[in-house]
Amino acid sequence: MARIRRGLPKLTPARAKHLVGIGKVVVPLLAPFAIKAASAARDGYDRMRARKLGVPVEHLATYSGRGGALHARIAGIANAVAELRVNASEEVTAFAKDSEARLVELAAVVRAAERMPAPRRKTAHRSVATELDRIESHLLHHLGV
Repeated sequence: MARIRRGLPKLTPARAKHLVGIGKVVVPLLAPFAIKAASAARDGYDRMRARKLGVPVEHLATYSGRGGALHARIAGIANAVAELRVNASEEVTAFAKDSEARLVELAAVVRAAERMPAPRRKTAHRSVATELDRIESHLLHHLGV
């Protein structure tokens, strides 16, 4: 503090040389720990994103981008519809067939929206989300929930 008050420089050439010497010793010792901490933080972040999307961590790269959450939702609904179709009545089979075709169209809309300007993309994503809500409610009805 006395140096600052007297107007002396904080970093002198001798002090800089001393700090570089310390850095040459300390950095190689701390680097592995820093790399391990960064890796653990990234792994935790990936697990959180995968949990939020409802997909396994291994499939997280498949659902990246601005429409990633919608793609994950479409895939989840498609899996549920495919399971519903097995040993189902004629009405449920017709619903499953219509829903699968509509889900393919919605996936195409989400992929196309990736290249749209932000306002149009958001509008497209909102309409896809609304349509997915409708399909999910019908799916839950057919599952008896």
